[in-house]
Amino acid sequence: MGWKSKLSLLLLVGLICFLIIPAGNTIGNGKRIVRIAHSQSEKHPEHIGLLAFKKHVEEKLGDKFEVQIFPNELLGGQKKAIELTQTGAIDFIVVGCPNVETIASVYEVFSMPYLFASQKAYFDTMRDEAYMKKIYTSTDEAGFRVMTWYNAGIRSFYAKEKIEKPEDMQGMKLRVQQSPASIAMVNAFGAAATPMSFGEVYTAIQQGVIDGAENNELAITNNKHGEVAKYYSYTNHQMIPDVLMANLRFLQSLSPEEQEVFAEAARLSTDVELEAWDKEVENAKKIAQEEMGVTFVNVDMTPFRAQVLELHKEMLAKNPNIRDIYEHIQTINARDTGAKE
Repeated sequence: MGWKSKLSLLLLVGLICFLIIPAGNTIGNGKRIVRIAHSQSEKHPEHIGLLAFKKHVEEKLGDKFEVQIFPNELLGGQKKAIELTQTGAIDFIVVGCPNVETIASVYEVFSMPYLFASQKAYFDTMRDEAYMKKIYTSTDEAGFRVMTWYNAGIRSFYAKEKIEKPEDMQGMKLRVQQSPASIAMVNAFGAAATPMSFGEVYTAIQQGVIDGAENNELAITNNKHGEVAKYYSYTNHQMIPDVLMANLRFLQSLSPEEQEVFAEAARLSTDVELEAWDKEVENAKKIAQEEMGVTFVNVDMTPFRAQVLELHKEMLAKNPNIRDIYEHIQTINARDTGAKE
């Protein structure tokens, strides 16, 4: 048996052991195990933020809790991990908003192209804790509670060929997330939207199944997509946060004092992740340019924005649950735009 087969077997055995030992079990010293699952590597800003979460909880409540973090989809892809979180086998999960849409439809708003007028408007919206609390509790009925948000960057297109205007996308096959808004957006640009697992993107571009994809800069380096797609065009079409989502029963089992410690840990993890994100993006761009030969292309976003603004009306008509937050964001957009003038 080769080393890859042995590694796969070990991971499988580990996963089986995890699944047959329910969350909430205590270890030998009586501490309650708290499990957190996410899809990224140990070097990713979200993992760094979660390490700060772990440190805070264990410093304040180390006699009661031990936090265990499972990166790299070790406990399954996001959809599977969401199911495990709902059952209580996992206590917390970091998940992209498109995967929360099926739980609470209000999260569909974040997939709306050109929703935010600027990154400042995006940050101001997400930092409005009083308003966002209404959004975070919208998952309660399904047994989840969103604790905080993480910056997942600004999404742009990257491909084998340079994209400078919407016409350049005619006939291209581009990978998108499993989100109706993202699919409609790419189709509106004249390309063929191709939803697929993120882990399949590298091979799909390499083999010509697709011509490119859309994501933030870290996908170019961390996932090595820059080896097969040499042009990254700053269309800046979406700003979609990831969220830290908890099993609601677990939160309700905590004392008020313990709940506050976990809430503090969540807020701290966001602060750490935001700082780490900015540093990692700059590093990713440097590596992509100098070691992978990727060209970063600044484009005029005006024609891209004009081509998809009708989607706003369509989404608002189909999903009234997003209207309030949409109008709230437009108020922030107007305020931030006015501040620049």
